[in-house]
Amino acid sequence: MGTATATLSLCQWPTSSSSSSVRMHVRFSCRTPHLSPYTVDRTLCQINNSGVIACLRANSAEVAMEAAKAAIAGGISVLEIVVSTPGVFEVLQQLVKEHPTMALGVGTVLRIEDAKSAINAGAKFLMSPATVKDIMEMDYVQSGEILYIPGTMTPTEILSACDEGAKIVKIYPVSALGGFQYISALKKAFPHISMVASQGITIDSIGEYILRGASAVVLSDAIFDKDAIAQHDLDKIQKLAHSAALLGNKSVNRAVNQQEILEWMMI
Repeated sequence: MGTATATLSLCQWPTSSSSSSVRMHVRFSCRTPHLSPYTVDRTLCQINNSGVIACLRANSAEVAMEAAKAAIAGGISVLEIVVSTPGVFEVLQQLVKEHPTMALGVGTVLRIEDAKSAINAGAKFLMSPATVKDIMEMDYVQSGEILYIPGTMTPTEILSACDEGAKIVKIYPVSALGGFQYISALKKAFPHISMVASQGITIDSIGEYILRGASAVVLSDAIFDKDAIAQHDLDKIQKLAHSAALLGNKSVNRAVNQQEILEWMMI
């Protein structure tokens, strides 16, 4: 397992094409040589460095594959495909084969059968809109081979998920709960808990969410625009993905710089 640290950890991997920026929210060393390349630690670092998780849902496997490739070409490094997408596991398996170092996962997972299928297809992480106990208790999750991001809404749910072993939680539906202001309030109570903000987030609000304490945001329609998906406008999807990836990286670096300044002032 990676070594927990009390200071910022360098999430840097020689095989990754992502920036070598650092974050203050996930405190795992990503340079432990004996770790498998697909452990929870690595996936956490990829999410933490990206700041953006692209969430794809489509009405066919063909559209899902095309949209996923467009987003990846735009710079997306963390991608989840919603489990209701037809052929989701076949699409995931092909993407994993083509992009083995990416953090690819399956979202809206509610059944342990789907969780197992996703893992067999090569998923590095699973995400749910709620905390699914059966998934949380899977050996793959408990052993640290697969990252599970359970959905939570209230402080009690957040704390319960972490007590059950969650390394990071999804705050959902964040827009309905107050947006980045809700994240800011939660982080005051739980500064040690990593949070992913999800639901209704736009590209231009990425910075606020990360600055207020979110480790990353989930972007769905903001990248995979419904009209673009319907019209197979892959150029638009790629441009939106590019904007999101750039702003995510910029926001990550700005949050780290602010934290470093605060720590320097406290010395």
